[in-house]
Amino acid sequence: MLVRVVSAVILAPLFLFLIYLGGKYLATAILLLALLALREYFQIGRKAGWLRPQEEAWPMILCAAWLALFWLNFQNWLLPALYFCFFLLMARYVLIFPAASFLEVIFQISAFFYPVIFFTYLQRLRDLPGGFEWCLFAVLTVWLTDSAAYFIGSLAGRHKLAPRVSPNKSVEGSVAGVVVAVIFGCTFAHFSDLAPLGLTAPLALAISFAAQLGDLFESALKRAANIKDSGRFIPGHGGVLDRFDSFLLTMPLVYYTLFVYHNNGWG
Repeated sequence: MLVRVVSAVILAPLFLFLIYLGGKYLATAILLLALLALREYFQIGRKAGWLRPQEEAWPMILCAAWLALFWLNFQNWLLPALYFCFFLLMARYVLIFPAASFLEVIFQISAFFYPVIFFTYLQRLRDLPGGFEWCLFAVLTVWLTDSAAYFIGSLAGRHKLAPRVSPNKSVEGSVAGVVVAVIFGCTFAHFSDLAPLGLTAPLALAISFAAQLGDLFESALKRAANIKDSGRFIPGHGGVLDRFDSFLLTMPLVYYTLFVYHNNGWG
């Protein structure tokens, strides 16, 4: 626990500082974290039997090339490049059929979204008007959800939330995480002029649900692979996926909510 706390005390402010800086500083951090998370994801797939070792290298190269375009800020190239990568995946499946299973191809395609593309939404959110404040809102909501769920679940948890996926998580902890998140959403609206309560409270509720779902999804992946942690990159926390699983589903959610809010005359 001490190692976990020390890592959080050191890395959390650094993470927030990089979000504050934005630009290439944040893009570089996202690039590195996404590549590390991608490596962990393929390791999970290999251990779960969804991916053969010889099929790991070249999809990683395609994902890395896509991330390089993101880092270079070639935004107009990202969607065509994604289509081109999918085209290559499909073509290779046809050429080597039946050596590769369809499940293997689906797993390779999923790697582009989880964790590669989902990670980059942190940068897209940062680039919106009031981006730093919204990133801070999203990050703090996730952290408060996780913390409340952990502490209340440890103290008062009686009913299992998803015992086959994560036996230690409880319904009581999950509800506490949602309640604390909504309270924070209300508080944020009171002290900030970025958005009204009618947006921040429901958004905080959605973030809390998405964060918990992201955590459970990664737990299910690890259980399928029969491993405890996705990696050992962060002392006391495991791998990059272990630490950022709650963020991967929340950042696109926040980005698209604000995109609709600002582009439909609601704000």
